[in-house]
Amino acid sequence: MPIRVLLADDQALLRSAFRVLVDSEPDMEVVGEASDGEEAVRLAKRERADVVLMDIRMPGTDGLAATRMISSDPALAHVRVVILTTFEVDDYVVQSLRAGASGFLGKGSEPEELLAAIRVAAGGEALLSPAATKSLIARFLAHGDGADHDPARGERLDALTVREREVLVQVAGGHSNDEIAERLEVSPLTVKTHVNRAMSKLGARDRAQLVVIAYESGLVRPRVE
Repeated sequence: MPIRVLLADDQALLRSAFRVLVDSEPDMEVVGEASDGEEAVRLAKRERADVVLMDIRMPGTDGLAATRMISSDPALAHVRVVILTTFEVDDYVVQSLRAGASGFLGKGSEPEELLAAIRVAAGGEALLSPAATKSLIARFLAHGDGADHDPARGERLDALTVREREVLVQVAGGHSNDEIAERLEVSPLTVKTHVNRAMSKLGARDRAQLVVIAYESGLVRPRVE
């Protein structure tokens, strides 16, 4: 089955360009277009979208609010949201991930990067490139070097095993499963198992949420270079 993609952007020209790109791929198809967040949520449910490419700034219900609505709706638990931003250092990055987005991508990205992002998100992984992870950490630094840590989430980490904590630290550093496996001298399959168990115990939708939890709980603290 092709990946069902929903485009949410208030600029018709951009939606048209994205549609041509996505529909040119044999493994994906555009199932709808929305010009605001409210319409995006409605179409995501009606068209059974797998991935929503969501612009953050739209009139009425913006992309941030729409992402929060999608991630909080049990009927849309399978839907993954990729936020499209003008810059990867957008001030909304952290808020987007906290709202439930699986990742974010700059609008200036190459077509191949956008298509890869759709496939990654549809596969249940998180789109957190090294550059994106650095941007995320930068936003936490800008918010007071972790001053907004959530004690409740810190307590939830008690449910993790020592190895799961070690893997979570590596995930928060932006490392892939293969890289983590090499660092911890285990197999990639073992790493994937630990990641999945950590997600289940912490109630994280995907890898992006694990990164947010790692920083908000204080398990990992941003380091100023």
